[in-house]
Amino acid sequence: MSNTSLISILLMAMLINNVVLSQFLGICPFLGVSKKVETATGMGAAVVFVITLASVICGIIYTFILHPLNLDYLNTIVFILVIASLVQFVEMFLKKSIPSLYKALGVYLPLITTNCAVLGAVLLNVQNGYNVIQGIVNGFATSVGFAVSIVILAGLREKMQYNRIPKAVQGFPFTMFTASLMAIAFCGFSGLK
Repeated sequence: MSNTSLISILLMAMLINNVVLSQFLGICPFLGVSKKVETATGMGAAVVFVITLASVICGIIYTFILHPLNLDYLNTIVFILVIASLVQFVEMFLKKSIPSLYKALGVYLPLITTNCAVLGAVLLNVQNGYNVIQGIVNGFATSVGFAVSIVILAGLREKMQYNRIPKAVQGFPFTMFTASLMAIAFCGFSGLK
């Protein structure tokens, strides 16, 4: 494993194969929490924490328990349990330490448990045959890509409030149009391969 391969994994997961804009995983919180930059940043930070830690724990469990014992078929169940536990931890931490962010995230915080981007990142680590270190780098880069995407969309949505937009496309239709343009823009990173 060389530094070049880790940098390649980092760039691929963060920009080229962006979990939201390229793989279309995690769309619910991406669209739901991207109304304000502050809330989007909080959600992005929570997702970075959960995906990175889930990559560490799930990578260790898979490498040292599931795969050696030929229990690969339990991947999804075990990974979901790990992710649910981590989200509960984050929820308790935010409720106690940062109640304003906890209230701002609302229902979307528990939705990290069912956020397919989190489960997708850990399953892709196994599917791509990454070792624990590569899986951690991939998980971290995937979550940073999610955070960058959601903060960019939130910034654009905040700016759009001051524009004159035809009534027929205000709100969700214009948000989808903006997200589509972001996805097209991120396709430009595919030249980095």
